[in-house]
Formats: sequence, structure tokens, C-alpha cells
Amino acid sequence: MYKVFINEKKIVLSSEPQNSPKTLNYDGTHSFEFAVDLLTNTPSQGLNIYYQDIDKLWSDFKGFFRNIEAAGGIVVNPENKILFIHRLGKWDLPKGKIEAGESRELAAVREVEEECGIFDLQLKDFINSTYHIYTERDGKKVLKTTYWFEMFYTGSGTPKPQIEEGISEVGWKNEEEIQSEILPSTFQNIKLILNDFKNKKPQ
Repeated sequence: MYKVFINEKKIVLSSEPQNSPKTLNYDGTHSFEFAVDLLTNTPSQGLNIYYQDIDKLWSDFKGFFRNIEAAGGIVVNPENKILFIHRLGKWDLPKGKIEAGESRELAAVREVEEECGIFDLQLKDFINSTYHIYTERDGKKVLKTTYWFEMFYTGSGTPKPQIEEGISEVGWKNEEEIQSEILPSTFQNIKLILNDFKNKKPQ
């Protein structure tokens, strides 16, 4: 199953029908056109497209869009706090576009370093991928895949926001602050990846 967000509304791609505001049996790429139009131009909050061969469905879906890949990190410190950035009125996790010839892992570390001003990060496990669709200036629809990695920071440097990238604040947040400050003011994909990270951690 794949969860893709457009305007914070969810498209679920699956092999069986799911509980969703609207369900559609995949019968060609016009299903994707319908989905994008529905979630862009109506109040509908979600859509499920299903097809028995989920691999083909996902391959066709990716082929329908211009594709961009990014990478980012959930950075944890010895106090078990997570590093967040604040940009354009929303809390987010540090991430950015993968450059040509760059691995996902290196891109994730580089983006955290650039956006947060901390170095000597310890790269740990891959967590999961998130997906969202947006429109470029030329009107083309883009499917952005972000690969997320766990990182650990034991350094003593104070994080500094990359102002030129529109980041106004960088801060370590504990679980209580994540619940009260971050989750009410972040993106659906960030909620998803934080939940994936929490579920992967040993209890």
C-alpha cells in the first residue's frame, strides 16, 4: 500500500479496496487524472485507487508524473529529543533534493548539515519513504519521493537555521513538545514518518 498526499489530502494506492471517502478501481491513467482533479478542485479529502497488481499500479502511477527524489533525517540527541526546522509557518524535518550522482544516505546527511548547521552526524537505519504531489511553475505535476533516515548527534554544536532557505528556527523537541507544538502544525507526511520511526524503535 502507498499513501501519497496532494494538498494534504490522501491518495491511497492498494491491491484491495480501502476505507476511503471515495474508492476507484484502476482502469488506466485517466484514474490518476481524476484523482488529482478531485483532490485539487473539490472539498473531497481522500481517494483510494485499487488494482490487484500493486506493483503495476505503483509503476503506472510514478510514470504519470515528473519524479523528484529527496532525502532527510530524523535526528536524535542523547536526551532523546528530535531536531525540527520551522519554515513558512510549519514545523518540518530537515530534507532536500538528491543531487546528481549522490546516494540517498549522503544526501540525507548533507541536507541536515546544511539546513541545521550541525555536523558529525551518525547515520543509522533507513526508516521509510514518503510521497507527495505538487505543481511546478510550468503546470507539470511532480511526484516527490523523500527517503528518511535515522541519525544520531552527540556533538555540542548549537543548531543554526539556514535562513537563505526560508528556515526561521531549528530546535530540539521532546515527546511532550512534539505532541503539543509540532503535530498540530506540521504536514501529514511528517506525522506518518514520525509514527513509522516510533513504531520501529525498540520498546
